[in-house]
Amino acid sequence: MQDMKRRDFMRLLGATGAVSGLTVMGIPTSVLAKASGKVIVVGGGFGGATCAQYLKRWGPDLDVTLIEKDAKYVTCPFSNIVIGGEMSLDQITHSYDGMKARGIKVITDEVTGVDAGAKKVSLKGGQTMSADALVLSPGISFRYGTVENDDKVAESMPHAWKAGPQTMMLRKQIESMKDGGVVLIVPPKNPFRCPPGPYERASLIASYFTKNKPKSRIIIVDSKPKHSKQGAFHAAWKHVYGLGEGKMIQWVSGDDGGPVIKIDPSTMTVEKEFGDKYQGDVINFIPNQKANVLVEKAGLTNKDGWCDVHQNTFESKVAKGVYVLGDASVATPMPKSGHAATSQAKNCAAAIVSMMAGQSAPTPTYANTCYSLVSPDFGISVAAVYAFKDGGIKKVVGGVTPPHPKEKDRFYKNEAKYAKGWYKSITMEMFG
Repeated sequence: MQDMKRRDFMRLLGATGAVSGLTVMGIPTSVLAKASGKVIVVGGGFGGATCAQYLKRWGPDLDVTLIEKDAKYVTCPFSNIVIGGEMSLDQITHSYDGMKARGIKVITDEVTGVDAGAKKVSLKGGQTMSADALVLSPGISFRYGTVENDDKVAESMPHAWKAGPQTMMLRKQIESMKDGGVVLIVPPKNPFRCPPGPYERASLIASYFTKNKPKSRIIIVDSKPKHSKQGAFHAAWKHVYGLGEGKMIQWVSGDDGGPVIKIDPSTMTVEKEFGDKYQGDVINFIPNQKANVLVEKAGLTNKDGWCDVHQNTFESKVAKGVYVLGDASVATPMPKSGHAATSQAKNCAAAIVSMMAGQSAPTPTYANTCYSLVSPDFGISVAAVYAFKDGGIKKVVGGVTPPHPKEKDRFYKNEAKYAKGWYKSITMEMFG
């Protein structure tokens, strides 16, 4: 990390959400074990699955129910490696069997409505359920209508921003493309799920091209003037693939031609505000985003389409006893990342268990670690630790992989190893 030595940062990172054999963030586990009541968690991804696990771990007598519409969960992290042809979809697909074995009730059904005031949910199967606390981790929906034709192109220009069938659709389009073809990647405006994701995707498609279609190129047509991990990504692209017009990867800034205003599936073109057009053989169009429509319909979103929460517990600011985690929530300055969601989930679980045991919620500390693979053996990362202070989340320390570290080849190779280790450990923690 640029701001501090890695070993010191990892020591601080390990202190976040501190848990010992006797306490959870300073509260004795013997006290937390007295917690009783019913909690429903909606959404079985990084936020929801982690919250359910820790609710049951810290409050063993709590009645914890997880509701998720899919029987198995496909992670967005590492889905770019699937698109790049280095992993299968099965390798990033996880079951909920481990959670069931821990005493968590898992219901495979779709939540169609939320009565936030009554803490009730309605299921597609016809059931209505209520709880003492309701945790919502529903993820994102797309903000259609902000780019012309953006609601008409999911099949021809797959977003692959919800891992699963769209991931494989984009992979097959890239595999079928002629050598010498062009892939356009159109990232969304801020804020959106996984800010480094489009740029990691460009990297791993480029990795596939170097082995299979060396005459092909990727053009990232951005609406933003800058992007996540920009210095690290650009330095890596120059080193590994070549960066710039006519090179394997080209990034077009939002300052160059303005934001994207139109996509045309009939001509396979992307148009910017001031008339610049880009044509591709494959177009990965990622729509602008907002909180999932489930929480929008429940009246939990603000004018910008996201959920305001009390950032020490992630309880909604408009519905007492209802908690919103992960991508759907406003957790600035934390990014909308998988690791951030798990950190929020643990602190939310500690708050709920504490209150159900008759205690005040502990003061939280949050963390985020986000790895990106430039190629399967070349990684970069960003990490930060956050404190709750003066009524909100504040960044304490963090940094990004430096663009020119000493012994850079070995350094980047180790970052790739850390990325794979991170994925294995965090999914094991979520799903068992």
